[in-house]
Amino acid sequence: MPAPIHIVLTAEEDRTLSELRVATTVPQRTRDRAHMLRLNAQGWSVPAIAEIFDCQENTIRQTIRRWQQAGLGGLWDAPGRGVKPKWQEADLVYLEQCLEQEPRTYNSQQLAHKVVQERQVELSADRIRRILKKRALYGSEPGMRNEDGKTQR
Repeated sequence: MPAPIHIVLTAEEDRTLSELRVATTVPQRTRDRAHMLRLNAQGWSVPAIAEIFDCQENTIRQTIRRWQQAGLGGLWDAPGRGVKPKWQEADLVYLEQCLEQEPRTYNSQQLAHKVVQERQVELSADRIRRILKKRALYGSEPGMRNEDGKTQR
Protein backbone atom coordinates (compact mmCIF):
# COMPACT_ATOMS: atom_id res chain seq x y z
CA MET A 1 0.00 0.00 0.00
CA PRO A 2 1.46 3.39 -0.98
CA ALA A 3 2.27 5.89 1.72
CA PRO A 4 -0.34 8.59 2.29
CA ILE A 5 0.33 11.68 0.24
CA HIS A 6 -0.75 15.07 1.51
CA ILE A 7 -0.08 18.63 0.36
CA VAL A 8 -0.24 21.92 2.22
CA LEU A 9 -1.48 24.97 0.32
CA THR A 10 -0.81 28.58 1.15
CA ALA A 11 -3.79 30.91 1.33
CA GLU A 12 -2.86 32.35 -2.08
CA GLU A 13 -2.54 28.90 -3.68
CA ASP A 14 -5.88 27.83 -2.21
CA ARG A 15 -7.56 30.98 -3.57
CA THR A 16 -5.98 30.43 -7.01
CA LEU A 17 -7.14 26.80 -7.12
CA SER A 18 -10.59 27.82 -5.93
CA GLU A 19 -10.89 30.38 -8.73
CA LEU A 20 -9.47 27.92 -11.24
CA ARG A 21 -12.02 25.30 -10.20
CA VAL A 22 -14.96 27.50 -11.21
CA ALA A 23 -13.41 29.20 -14.26
CA THR A 24 -15.46 28.50 -17.38
CA THR A 25 -12.60 29.14 -19.82
CA VAL A 26 -10.43 26.39 -18.33
CA PRO A 27 -10.73 22.76 -19.53
CA GLN A 28 -12.82 20.50 -17.27
CA ARG A 29 -9.92 18.16 -16.53
CA THR A 30 -7.84 21.07 -15.28
CA ARG A 31 -10.70 22.25 -13.06
CA ASP A 32 -11.07 18.72 -11.69
CA ARG A 33 -7.36 18.59 -10.89
CA ALA A 34 -7.62 21.89 -9.02
CA HIS A 35 -10.52 20.46 -7.01
CA MET A 36 -8.56 17.26 -6.28
CA LEU A 37 -5.70 19.32 -4.87
CA ARG A 38 -7.98 21.40 -2.68
CA LEU A 39 -9.66 18.29 -1.29
CA ASN A 40 -6.29 16.71 -0.54
CA ALA A 41 -5.12 19.86 1.22
CA GLN A 42 -8.31 19.81 3.31
CA GLY A 43 -7.38 16.35 4.60
CA TRP A 44 -9.23 14.03 2.22
CA SER A 45 -7.43 10.77 1.49
CA VAL A 46 -6.43 9.71 -2.01
CA PRO A 47 -8.91 6.76 -2.09
CA ALA A 48 -11.76 9.05 -1.01
CA ILE A 49 -10.93 11.63 -3.69
CA ALA A 50 -10.65 8.87 -6.31
CA GLU A 51 -14.11 7.66 -5.34
CA ILE A 52 -15.56 11.17 -5.67
CA PHE A 53 -14.10 11.66 -9.15
CA ASP A 54 -14.69 8.04 -10.17
CA CYS A 55 -11.09 7.55 -11.25
CA GLN A 56 -8.05 5.53 -10.25
CA GLU A 57 -6.08 6.41 -7.13
CA ASN A 58 -2.97 6.63 -9.29
CA THR A 59 -4.59 9.52 -11.20
CA ILE A 60 -4.93 11.48 -7.97
CA ARG A 61 -1.35 10.71 -6.96
CA GLN A 62 -0.07 11.79 -10.38
CA THR A 63 -1.98 15.05 -10.09
CA ILE A 64 -0.49 15.73 -6.67
CA ARG A 65 3.03 14.92 -7.87
CA ARG A 66 2.60 17.17 -10.92
CA TRP A 67 1.51 19.96 -8.57
CA GLN A 68 4.55 19.40 -6.35
CA GLN A 69 6.95 19.37 -9.31
CA ALA A 70 5.49 21.93 -11.72
CA GLY A 71 3.06 23.96 -9.64
CA LEU A 72 0.09 25.51 -11.36
CA GLY A 73 1.45 24.69 -14.83
CA GLY A 74 1.31 20.99 -14.00
CA LEU A 75 -2.48 21.03 -13.94
CA TRP A 76 -2.87 21.51 -17.70
CA ASP A 77 -2.58 18.67 -20.22
CA ALA A 78 0.61 18.36 -22.21
CA PRO A 79 0.34 19.16 -25.94
CA GLY A 80 -1.04 16.36 -28.07
CA ARG A 81 1.09 13.78 -29.78
CA GLY A 82 -0.92 13.68 -33.00
CA VAL A 83 0.11 14.80 -36.45
CA LYS A 84 0.72 18.52 -36.59
CA PRO A 85 -0.85 20.62 -39.37
CA LYS A 86 1.15 20.71 -42.57
CA TRP A 87 -0.20 24.10 -43.59
CA GLN A 88 -0.02 27.53 -42.08
CA GLU A 89 -2.56 30.34 -42.12
CA ALA A 90 -0.41 32.11 -44.73
CA ASP A 91 -0.93 29.17 -47.11
CA LEU A 92 -4.70 29.57 -46.87
CA VAL A 93 -4.44 33.32 -47.38
CA TYR A 94 -2.39 32.60 -50.50
CA LEU A 95 -5.08 30.24 -51.83
CA GLU A 96 -7.80 32.78 -51.08
CA GLN A 97 -5.86 35.46 -52.97
CA CYS A 98 -5.48 33.12 -55.93
CA LEU A 99 -9.21 32.48 -55.97
CA GLU A 100 -10.12 36.16 -55.61
CA GLN A 101 -7.56 37.93 -57.77
CA GLU A 102 -6.76 35.61 -60.65
CA PRO A 103 -9.16 35.73 -63.60
CA ARG A 104 -9.40 31.96 -63.93
CA THR A 105 -11.18 29.44 -61.72
CA TYR A 106 -9.52 26.51 -59.97
CA ASN A 107 -10.77 23.15 -58.87
CA SER A 108 -9.39 21.57 -55.71
CA GLN A 109 -6.91 19.37 -57.61
CA GLN A 110 -5.50 22.39 -59.40
CA LEU A 111 -5.22 24.25 -56.08
CA ALA A 112 -3.41 21.27 -54.53
CA HIS A 113 -0.94 21.25 -57.42
CA LYS A 114 -0.47 25.03 -57.21
CA VAL A 115 0.21 25.03 -53.47
CA VAL A 116 2.82 22.27 -53.87
CA GLN A 117 4.60 24.17 -56.66
CA GLU A 118 4.46 27.63 -55.12
CA ARG A 119 4.53 26.97 -51.34
CA GLN A 120 6.02 23.43 -51.06
CA VAL A 121 3.05 22.34 -48.92
CA GLU A 122 1.49 18.99 -49.76
CA LEU A 123 -2.24 18.95 -49.19
CA SER A 124 -4.69 16.66 -50.87
CA ALA A 125 -7.43 18.09 -53.03
CA ASP A 126 -9.99 16.73 -50.58
CA ARG A 127 -8.25 18.43 -47.64
CA ILE A 128 -8.15 21.78 -49.46
CA ARG A 129 -11.82 21.42 -50.30
CA ARG A 130 -12.69 20.70 -46.65
CA ILE A 131 -10.58 23.59 -45.33
CA LEU A 132 -12.13 26.11 -47.72
CA LYS A 133 -15.60 24.78 -47.04
CA LYS A 134 -15.05 25.04 -43.29
CA ARG A 135 -13.99 28.65 -43.76
CA ALA A 136 -17.18 29.05 -45.85
CA LEU A 137 -15.42 31.09 -48.49
CA TYR A 138 -16.07 29.31 -51.72
CA GLY A 139 -18.37 26.66 -53.02
CA SER A 140 -20.32 25.38 -55.98
CA GLU A 141 -23.75 25.62 -54.42
CA PRO A 142 -26.52 26.99 -56.62
CA GLY A 143 -26.61 30.77 -56.57
CA MET A 144 -22.90 31.12 -55.74
CA ARG A 145 -21.70 31.70 -59.33
CA ASN A 146 -21.54 35.18 -60.77
CA GLU A 147 -21.43 36.42 -64.40
CA ASP A 148 -17.72 35.68 -64.72
CA GLY A 149 -18.25 32.04 -63.87
CA LYS A 150 -16.40 32.39 -60.59
CA THR A 151 -17.97 31.50 -57.30
CA GLN A 152 -18.57 34.27 -54.85
CA ARG A 153 -18.13 34.43 -51.10
